[in-house]
Amino acid sequence: MINNNLKNITRAKGLENAIVVSILLFLFSLIFPQHDSFLLSLINEVLVFLVLLFVLSYIKPLLSSKTDSPFTLVLNAGILAALIFSIISVSDSLFGSLAEKDANLNIINSLFSIIIIFIFIVAVIYILASFRELFFLRQKKDLSIYFNTMQVFFLLTFFSNLLLKIDKNFDYPYNSFFVVSIVLISLNSLRVAWIAFLVKKQKLYLLLISTILSILFGLNFGLLLNESNTIRQIIFSFSPGLYSVLSLTMIYGMIYFGVIFFTTLFHLPTAEAFDRKAQEASSLMDLTKLITQVFDFKELAETVTSITAKVCNSYSAWLVTKKGNDYELNSVHNISYVDADKLIKMLLDNEESDLLRVQTFYYDSVSSELRNEMKEFKSIAIAPLKLQGEINGFLFTARQKDVNFDEDEKKSLQAFADYATVALENAKLLAESIEKERLEKELDVARDIQRKILPNNVPCSKNFQVAALFVPAFEVGGDYYDFFELENQRLGFIVADVSGKGISASFIMAEVKGIFESLSKLIPNPRDLLIKVNEVLKDSLDKKSFVTVIYGVLDKEAGKLNFARAGHPPVFLCSDNKVERLQPGGIGIGLDYTNGFANSLKEMQIVLKNDDILAFYSDGIPEAKNARNDDFGYERFEQIILQNKNKNLDEITNILMHDLTLFSKDHSQHDDITLVLIKWNKKN
Repeated sequence: MINNNLKNITRAKGLENAIVVSILLFLFSLIFPQHDSFLLSLINEVLVFLVLLFVLSYIKPLLSSKTDSPFTLVLNAGILAALIFSIISVSDSLFGSLAEKDANLNIINSLFSIIIIFIFIVAVIYILASFRELFFLRQKKDLSIYFNTMQVFFLLTFFSNLLLKIDKNFDYPYNSFFVVSIVLISLNSLRVAWIAFLVKKQKLYLLLISTILSILFGLNFGLLLNESNTIRQIIFSFSPGLYSVLSLTMIYGMIYFGVIFFTTLFHLPTAEAFDRKAQEASSLMDLTKLITQVFDFKELAETVTSITAKVCNSYSAWLVTKKGNDYELNSVHNISYVDADKLIKMLLDNEESDLLRVQTFYYDSVSSELRNEMKEFKSIAIAPLKLQGEINGFLFTARQKDVNFDEDEKKSLQAFADYATVALENAKLLAESIEKERLEKELDVARDIQRKILPNNVPCSKNFQVAALFVPAFEVGGDYYDFFELENQRLGFIVADVSGKGISASFIMAEVKGIFESLSKLIPNPRDLLIKVNEVLKDSLDKKSFVTVIYGVLDKEAGKLNFARAGHPPVFLCSDNKVERLQPGGIGIGLDYTNGFANSLKEMQIVLKNDDILAFYSDGIPEAKNARNDDFGYERFEQIILQNKNKNLDEITNILMHDLTLFSKDHSQHDDITLVLIKWNKKN
């Protein structure tokens, strides 16, 4: 941005200076139409030189932006050369020669002459500036000294004309500078590195253009040598220095485009090879862009096959990737899926171990069976898609013409296959990343659902204490606990675990919550309630889903607890310095919708004593694992409750989580942890 601003300022300043000096030159020409004295000639030449210099400072930044398109520079120089030729050619017929004019008529003072002069100034500077840009285009070394030296001799030639004002016979310096300038022009014209970077079509076009322009510049120089030519007389009378620069510019164009013609001619035999390499490089660059821009694996595979056919100068291409122990055909180009699939099976049978690098199969040297399948193809090349030493697939390309794949083409195919491997792998990883992100969002929704359906507070009573804990795993399970205030001073509670994980388990859990909230107020008996819940969920649970539940009803005055267990882990009862596992019969809800569910379900009643502790939990606690994949187990769980039975329930919960965390610190939590503790302590 800063460079562009500087260029714009330079151009604007150059144009402003050029206009000011041009006005001064115009006024000077009107006041002093004849430059008889040395001083007037010097002032005139200095003004002309300044106009040339400032016009150059305006045009130079303009042309520097066109170096990516040398044809534009060539064509613009040619157009200006044609304009000069047209003006010189028609000047005699329109205006006659100065010799035929009245001696008192000074054509220099005419408006026509001034316009012609400034047209030639702009044209000469633009052509020289174009040659300068072409000189430096695609050069790898700093060659500015050569071009600058030529410009110095142009300048010396420009001002050496003034010596003739002193002595007309003193033409040696002028002739010397002029000849040296031509020698430097010839040397600088050899700097045409940019031609090598043109494609064959452009080189053929350049041959024609250079021939025309070389002749055109030569004709212009020949016309300028004719002393009777009106334009020649106008320019020479106005400024001998400008005439010298104009002549040198025409010589430069004649030599330069002649060199271009022969250089281009010599480049033609290698043009096709260069085009192919340029196509390969361009395709590799395109594929590199695709690595970061194309996210769809199918679209990327199709792009790879189409570009492969173009890069390898082949007719068809197809791509296969490994899927388990088999291959999957991902995309084809100029071949049917059926034909490509047949060729894949035949070419890869018993050949995969040999396909660690590019292999070729030719029609005349393969088995008759494979020859029948190749049909119109004369040759097929196969490149492995290797990633970290393993083959992930193959890239095929086939030719209809009877031309073998050379070593350069094989290397290009392998290089392209390597780039394609990275691009395809990135597409796969991106797809997996998107899927992972989608699943994580789904889990966030599920966790949010889970948090919202759990109770915010635990029941509070003078006869018992309640503590509850829920620690979600990274993945969402279906753990659920809740409390229900019932009639006749009773408290219903539930601890449940829905099989599976994710949002589906959360929705089932939400449905379970609604069912228990409704039925707990209608069905007082825990066993009957679970039987009814099993019937209600018949249409909601699929064959792979089930729910394990412990549902109990506690009499808050008498301390009686009735509960039923449907496939859930056993209840721990810590009483009289021991822990007992209470495990009445029952299978999980959703596993059986016949009478078998009701027949398996048993209800248990216990009467709590002071300081008795009940533990209801999900299998996330006993099944937590350490680095050796050992379970935390029921025994450790029981010992923690027994050893800390005299402490507050919240303290017991904290101690349990502390020990559980230390035990499983080297193993990730794979399931939710749910714990509900009830301690009976009725005060008489």
